[in-house]
Amino acid sequence: MLWRMSICKLSFIFLSTASMLCLYLGVSYLMQEYCVFLEWEVVSLQGVPIVMTILLDWMSLIFMSLVLLISSLVIFYSEEYMSGDFNINRFILLVLAFVMSMMLLIISPNLISILLGWDGLGLVSYCLVIYYQNVKSYNAGMLTALSNRIGDVALLMAIAWMLNFGSFNYVFYLETMKLSLEMGVIGWLVVLAAMTKSAQIPFSAWLPAAMAAPTPVSALVHSSTLVTAGVYLLIRFSPLLEGSQPAKILMLISGLTMFMAGLGANFEYDLKKIIALSTLSQLGLMMCILSMGLYKLAYFHLLAHALFKALLFMCAGAVIHNMKDSQDIRNMGSLVTQMPFTVGCLSVANLALCGMPFLAGFYSKDLILEIVGMSTVSYLIFLLYFVSTGLTVCYTGRLIYYSLSGTPNLSNCHPMNDESYNMFIGMSGLMIMSIFGGSMLSWWLFPTPLMICLPIGLKTLALTVSIFGAWIGFEAAKFSVSMKVKSLMYPGLVTFMGSMWFMPMLFTLGVSKSPLNTSYALSATGDQGWSEMLGGQGLYQSFLLASQEAQRVHQNDLKIYLVGFVMWFTLLLLFLMFLV
Repeated sequence: MLWRMSICKLSFIFLSTASMLCLYLGVSYLMQEYCVFLEWEVVSLQGVPIVMTILLDWMSLIFMSLVLLISSLVIFYSEEYMSGDFNINRFILLVLAFVMSMMLLIISPNLISILLGWDGLGLVSYCLVIYYQNVKSYNAGMLTALSNRIGDVALLMAIAWMLNFGSFNYVFYLETMKLSLEMGVIGWLVVLAAMTKSAQIPFSAWLPAAMAAPTPVSALVHSSTLVTAGVYLLIRFSPLLEGSQPAKILMLISGLTMFMAGLGANFEYDLKKIIALSTLSQLGLMMCILSMGLYKLAYFHLLAHALFKALLFMCAGAVIHNMKDSQDIRNMGSLVTQMPFTVGCLSVANLALCGMPFLAGFYSKDLILEIVGMSTVSYLIFLLYFVSTGLTVCYTGRLIYYSLSGTPNLSNCHPMNDESYNMFIGMSGLMIMSIFGGSMLSWWLFPTPLMICLPIGLKTLALTVSIFGAWIGFEAAKFSVSMKVKSLMYPGLVTFMGSMWFMPMLFTLGVSKSPLNTSYALSATGDQGWSEMLGGQGLYQSFLLASQEAQRVHQNDLKIYLVGFVMWFTLLLLFLMFLV
């Protein structure tokens, strides 16, 4: 009976139904080139109308459909994953609030309502990151919240600049006013906001730290909600970016982010952090292709990436759940014999991430790399694209090696299996989408096939780089002990590459250390130094010494009395002699 259903199943039914409806409308609007712009007057105060605007076009509807589908499967999966949690209802309500904030952001053509969704994501993400309530979670939550506040301030300033146009509906002004000073400033501010939300350099430190949240939350955050909000915002502002100065800066920064994340993931042993760094690398790829003006291609990769990234996190959650909360990939070893279905799903998601032909990632990544080969980008950007692709396959090969081969390395004798119905359903749905989703999206978004003619070297470059990366990944996994010994010869270089170029240190301790040391020195010399010794504490010490001396004098009665008598008698005689 319906009233006896858990909140997870009710949420799953509601969200999946809404997802199917949005998908139907989105594809219909796409085929008919149709768009709905709604203005709803919420209230009128003293003749001033407060209007809520909603933009329903194929882009917002298909993205909403994907977010709702992934969140429904994640919530269904969470019923078993979070079964030991007494507050699971609170957890599901937080996830639903998170999804609703993303919905508000997606359908808003207005900067005010975008800010409501944007801030809602930031606030609820903080609540979810600190969910396990330990020191590590609190630190990660604070880092996440404060990094995102920079983007919130940039959006507030963009709202202030929108006052120049008399309306906050930015969609009206992107084409007509793109050369004006005001729109130029808004473009810079929106790029800054998107960089903080999508964790581009120098705001990358918060994304791996946010892994402190429960794994179902990570599956949702890293696939279709929090980190993709910045990319989606820039897709909406793409007419403003084409050929502008912010786009050129963004291209370089996102290319370096892509390279830095791919490099760091090859030195990481934490399963969730490897997948988090792969998200960062893919976000860099989306931002980079977006800065070249190819917003539709960035949107295509955003959707395809969401499918297999959510599956990756779900499989990682199932493995961690079975390994009694161990996240170290060196403890995995030959999981395929114990958890064949989970490892099969993990391998499908990994191959989709690498761009294996005819999986979801292939259609978008291969198209992106071929268009980069045709474009007039600099050698540096060209190298960053292809080297980062090789690094992606490298850390994926390393992960597949640890999960498929070797001997079991888990220290205890805990039995591991796939017998988990809810997790099984959640992963199955996303695995089907990871296999067929890319081709379906490709047919919808690009109904006319693109003819790309390249020399044989450039045409096969992506495949060559991928094969070379996979070979290096397998070799690195097999000879990890000898490589560790060799790496001790260059500890600084290895630490630099494996720690995201010192970014977590620079933007946490690095930001606070100098001001804290300065304030401590000023406090020690000022408030607790000279002002104390010449003020309250100094007077206190003087009076204390004087009173102690007086006390000592008063406690030695007879000798003091005799000495005092002699002293006063002598003084009296001397006084009388002077008078005479």
